[in-house]
Amino acid sequence: MKDSQILTLSKKKYTYSILDSIDVGIEITHNPYRLPVERLFTMAARMNKKRSFLFVSKLLGKHLPINPNKGLLTAALLAARYAEEVKGLECVEKERLLSLFPVDEPSFKRISIVPKTVKPLVIGFAETATGLGHAFFDCFEFADYFHTTREVLLDRYPEITFEEEHSHATSHHCYIPLEMIQHEREIILVDDEITTGKTALNIIQSIHARFPRLEYTVVSILDWRSEEHKREFALLEKNLGITISVVSLLAGKVEIKQHKKIQECLDKKEMNNRLESKVECLQLSSFFATTAFLSAISQVEAPFIQETGRFGIQSTGNDFIHHKLSEAASFLKQKRNGKKTLCLGTGEFMYLPMKLAAEMGYGVSYQSTTRSPIYIRHIYGYGAKHGITFPNPENQAISHFVYNIPPDHYDDIFIFIEREVEFEKLKPLVKELEKLQIKSIKFVFFSKRYEVNLCKK
Repeated sequence: MKDSQILTLSKKKYTYSILDSIDVGIEITHNPYRLPVERLFTMAARMNKKRSFLFVSKLLGKHLPINPNKGLLTAALLAARYAEEVKGLECVEKERLLSLFPVDEPSFKRISIVPKTVKPLVIGFAETATGLGHAFFDCFEFADYFHTTREVLLDRYPEITFEEEHSHATSHHCYIPLEMIQHEREIILVDDEITTGKTALNIIQSIHARFPRLEYTVVSILDWRSEEHKREFALLEKNLGITISVVSLLAGKVEIKQHKKIQECLDKKEMNNRLESKVECLQLSSFFATTAFLSAISQVEAPFIQETGRFGIQSTGNDFIHHKLSEAASFLKQKRNGKKTLCLGTGEFMYLPMKLAAEMGYGVSYQSTTRSPIYIRHIYGYGAKHGITFPNPENQAISHFVYNIPPDHYDDIFIFIEREVEFEKLKPLVKELEKLQIKSIKFVFFSKRYEVNLCKK
């Protein structure tokens, strides 16, 4: 089946053909909530020698746009699965959550799923799972949360560092108060996908070397570990005298066969006629708290939003954070132009944009920029039909990508950036979005660096 995306062999076996070059065979071994596989992911080819394929999530809002409530709902289902499988608790909300899953625009409100008798430290993995990890943490009555980061700070020591070998940005740093991890409570690691599990094992070993404890849990939407990889988990459990639980919404076995090299090709279908977009800058600095650190990028003190969880937050502050998010969303909702709106997070800055998008009304989609380069092809079912690239406005040495924005599809786009930057650094992104015929572009900053308005076109 040339250029086909999926051939179902049975209810438990699937074969994906990626650009007629990579065959991915999948056997489903565990689907506790009987979720339709085609609603969870599709596939694409990565420009990465370490790993040439990519599971493109339909639930995260990273490479594909989603209804933002679908992302929050996915995290709640993971919390329900954790409560049942690891803690043996009955989740009274489970059936209602499952009934919402097939709905294209579900109406989802934040709920407490895990009672305060369970008191873990939840860690989200940058960059893809920062939003998922934070939304998962939101389902606990009592927990602490932080996410790993690729940011390098010159005046703050990371309590934990570890490597993610297959990633485009391998080093993770954890800038948290020592007291947030200097205890023996359970640690829950949240990622979007486990392929080998090496990233999880790396961080467990890093944590355990300094802050040993007995119980760890790895939570992920997808779990593709082989029997050999599972034995590596069991071996680490034995060697360290710990328990590692693994929770997922779907688990299975994956077999990859790449039978030829993927050829580069020009994207002939993208529109070259630029629309003169209306560009506006909005400030949300009055809604959020900042803390300043010396950034390795700018070599000067830079403001960071405390509510992201990058430096650690606790459940006791969640109600206040969500109150501020609701107020900010009401302000942004009034700025919409038209019926179709895209809210775009940037890099690991995912959760706050997703929560804001969820409260900005109907017709709002959400996704985020990414560091991952992917092959673009206009093929039915393929995970990256459109794509643009531009320098990251906050660090122009790093290229960012956005996928699956069709030309002339959205009336307006809100781009959420944690730190205010000069408009000159936004121009490459504006130019790319104008090619996609987006009439209204709004940059939304969460911290104010300068007194003057930097956004003038």
